[in-house]
Amino acid sequence: MTRTLDLTDPATGEVFGTSTVATESDVDTALASAAQAFAVWRRSTPAQRQLALLKIADALEARAAEFADLEVRETGKIRSVVLDEEIPECVSALRFFAGAARQLEGTAAGEYAPGHTSVVRREPVGVCAQIAPWNYPLMMAVWKIAPALAAGNTVVLKPAETTPSTAVLLARVAAEFLPEGAFTVLCGDRETGRALVRHPRTDLVSITGSTRAGIDVATVAAADLKRTHLELGGNAPLLVFPDAGLAATAEGIVGAAFYNAGQDCTAGSRVLVHASIHDAFVAELTKVAAAQTPGVDYGPLNSAAQFARVQGLIDRLPPHAHVETGGTRFGSRGFFFAPTVVSGLRQDDEIVQEEIFGPVLTVQSFGAEAEAVALANGVPYGLASSVWTNDLAVAARVSAELDFGCVWVNTHGPLVAEMPHGGFGHSGHGKDLSAYAFAEYTRVKHVMTRFA
Repeated sequence: MTRTLDLTDPATGEVFGTSTVATESDVDTALASAAQAFAVWRRSTPAQRQLALLKIADALEARAAEFADLEVRETGKIRSVVLDEEIPECVSALRFFAGAARQLEGTAAGEYAPGHTSVVRREPVGVCAQIAPWNYPLMMAVWKIAPALAAGNTVVLKPAETTPSTAVLLARVAAEFLPEGAFTVLCGDRETGRALVRHPRTDLVSITGSTRAGIDVATVAAADLKRTHLELGGNAPLLVFPDAGLAATAEGIVGAAFYNAGQDCTAGSRVLVHASIHDAFVAELTKVAAAQTPGVDYGPLNSAAQFARVQGLIDRLPPHAHVETGGTRFGSRGFFFAPTVVSGLRQDDEIVQEEIFGPVLTVQSFGAEAEAVALANGVPYGLASSVWTNDLAVAARVSAELDFGCVWVNTHGPLVAEMPHGGFGHSGHGKDLSAYAFAEYTRVKHVMTRFA
């Protein structure tokens, strides 16, 4: 009997459909087809792979409204944001990796031993099992498949169980331009993902998700020594120094914290502000945050479970914490959470140490520059961070000391296809975007020839 999962509109809390849960047999079939396609796709020329990705990008762009409708129904996102920001970023990433397919760099051939010439080959890894998250269903699917396909790999992608539809449509669009089996989508739950990870035909596993999910994937993959690419949780600090303009900085931070309802691994969630401007900045931050309207400025949380998780962090706040604004449900339908600012926190508080993944800002004060860096680095995550100052010397010193894969200065959040995205520690390892991501999906082979 076929198992299904309910699909819920997070803006209303109502079930609107179902998705099928792939069986072990489905996983077997998809991976067998991917392995067969790999024998063909790996031998395609870079120009052929480039052309296929460009055609997929064009088709996605032409059907942007259709993709947006599906994304909004399953995530509750603001439709204009999906159309004007997220889908163009998807198209940009596809086109970037189409170009990268023809720019694979390596060590020059040379004679490193007398009478022998060495060549380094970059080759595709094989069949890639990829697991995408629910916060950016389409964008993360694109970030995964584009470098993998550009390098000559084949892909079996499992979207998040609550947001499968845009991945399914992407596979249907791409099928016109790729060999059969080169890119397959399997819907399902955690067990579907585990089946993909442990399957002997899987050569590399890539996941974007929580740290817990990443540890699960790494543990299962380790049994067969599979390569892993883990883009996991984050808990980004925003360091505000005394010379930062209060109004502009507060606006920038609120935008970074509440974009996509804070459901972003790079979301600016921990504000660290110099003690000399702490009270004034908290007041300004609270004013800007309170002016945000859920459903207009950002969408709902993804599910009842995610709503309960965010509300639980607020409900368990210690007595010394103070909710400046928000901290509750917004409205009577769906999973909207009010814009929230919490002050008076200490470094070991749960809400400081844990990734929130909701429209919540925490505030702590610091005195010396070294204390700011210590507080920023004092969590298990190391994905993103930002420094807010007009002093270039401070920005240079602090950005060098922050233990995060990305440091922004006087902004927080912009990503471009040409630059790498990925973190350290409990934020995982490996890079998305850029030539570094392309390299993640290749293996290095040394070929040495002796000439008589």
